[in-house]
Amino acid sequence: MARDKVTGAALLIISVFIIIIYNVAMWYPPLSSMAASFLLKLTDSIIVIVVLAILAWIGYTLVTTPPPKPIEEIEKELESELKSLTSQQGSSSSSSGSGKNGEHS
Repeated sequence: MARDKVTGAALLIISVFIIIIYNVAMWYPPLSSMAASFLLKLTDSIIVIVVLAILAWIGYTLVTTPPPKPIEEIEKELESELKSLTSQQGSSSSSSGSGKNGEHS
């Protein structure tokens, strides 16, 4: 648990640091003329790469995931399991009677 907190704190600090550096490079006049074009191209590239990587992952998942069973097949399996359970309960309840023939105390 402590390792997770250290990782979270590191991610937080690094993210805030990068946000500050990015904005200084974009808006501070002596740096902005040199860095703005590069940073905008870098940001655009990262956004495009991330979005297309997510789409590629979704496509890969759709291609490699086997199709689900038809509903009819699942219903047949459930019915057979239900029948086997009810037949097991029926045979165990008839053999484990208390001998009072329905009397309740």
